[in-house]
Amino acid sequence: MPELFDQIHEAKTFLESKWKGKPKVGIILGTGLGGLSEDIQTDIAIPYGDIPHFPVSTVQSHAGRLVLGTLGGKSVMAMEGRFHFYEGYSLQQITFPVRVMKAMGCDILIVSNACGGMNPQWAKGDLMLIDDHINLLGDNPLIGKNDERLGVRFPDMSQPYDRKLLALGMRIALEEKIVCHKGVFVAVAGPNLETRAEYRFLRNIGADVVGMSTAPETIVAVHAQMRVLGISVITDQCLPDALEPVSLAEVIAVANTAEKKLRVLVRRVVAEAE
Repeated sequence: MPELFDQIHEAKTFLESKWKGKPKVGIILGTGLGGLSEDIQTDIAIPYGDIPHFPVSTVQSHAGRLVLGTLGGKSVMAMEGRFHFYEGYSLQQITFPVRVMKAMGCDILIVSNACGGMNPQWAKGDLMLIDDHINLLGDNPLIGKNDERLGVRFPDMSQPYDRKLLALGMRIALEEKIVCHKGVFVAVAGPNLETRAEYRFLRNIGADVVGMSTAPETIVAVHAQMRVLGISVITDQCLPDALEPVSLAEVIAVANTAEKKLRVLVRRVVAEAE
């Protein structure tokens, strides 16, 4: 197997043979949020399976395509569906597309997810900009040999989510009258949802929402010196004293409804980010 750096170069070379764009922003679209790709003036959409070393999405509602084109006047790369630890992929595989985005020229990463809300003051369908995260996946995508060409051995994580992008997102949400909070995302392995005791634990350690993604991609983006904006869509309420069963269909339905707000927010962030 070629080393990671060479794998990234192979994927980059393949994409450059298909598309002449010079992307500045990479976007990852989570569960039920793939419709944002409709806002992109698409030059080409490539199935993940055609791109060297890309994993393939196995989750319902994840289309599994890399959309290349223009959004908000900027050249972008958008993942229509992501990969998860619970699918059996390593965190290195899951974050490989972020490495490719960086190699292609992206210096901003916008990562979205559907999540469970543990803050009792927030509602289903609300958006949350990620101010910080807690990684409880039990693994880290940077474990193993470090290639200094990709980033330093010990990246600083004191501000994993870019302050300026966070302020821009909050301002746009206010202007667009979108209910949008700021808080802490905790990443767990899944695929099962949490028990009442686990929700209490996660809330007590400082998390506002919980999901099964985002932290690995952010860690690698920080390692690659990209600026990150994280956006969570609260698709179900995870209040241990009033916990009710949740189905994937319900999660997708709420995400699809909230997606209209996400599309407005992301479109303007891409257009106005410096």
